[in-house]
Amino acid sequence: MMAPSTIILGACNFALVLLGISFFLTVFRVVRGPTLPDRVVALDMLVGIAIGFIAVIAIKTGYTLYIDIAISLGLVGFLATVAFARFILARGVICELPVPGSTKAKSPVERKAEKEKVRGTGGEQAKPKGKPRDGKKSGPAASKGKR
Repeated sequence: MMAPSTIILGACNFALVLLGISFFLTVFRVVRGPTLPDRVVALDMLVGIAIGFIAVIAIKTGYTLYIDIAISLGLVGFLATVAFARFILARGVICELPVPGSTKAKSPVERKAEKEKVRGTGGEQAKPKGKPRDGKKSGPAASKGKR
């Protein structure tokens, strides 16, 4: 039969390995993005992982002071996440340049630029050339005769 301290030591080592893997995956998301909200969520996740590391180390070493540090880190991390969220909200546009091959929704600015590109250069509407198909007159001359 195993001693309780051996089980706790094994569980702590297993938890540290899992937290290490999740830490590197989250750092990858912070670096890779693709958008600012993704990065903010990943930074919030890093705070949670750091709290997990501190809690496991506190269990492993037996120092209860580490738990107080983890609680204060959680409060500061929450405030940082709220501040980032306000920054994103005040910024207005949350979309960044699309990654080639992605099916991400376009921002209003991108849609407006696309419409102007279809209309023609300078944002002017393209005027139809030739006669209207139904044979009716169009333009200022058509409205003068109907007064």
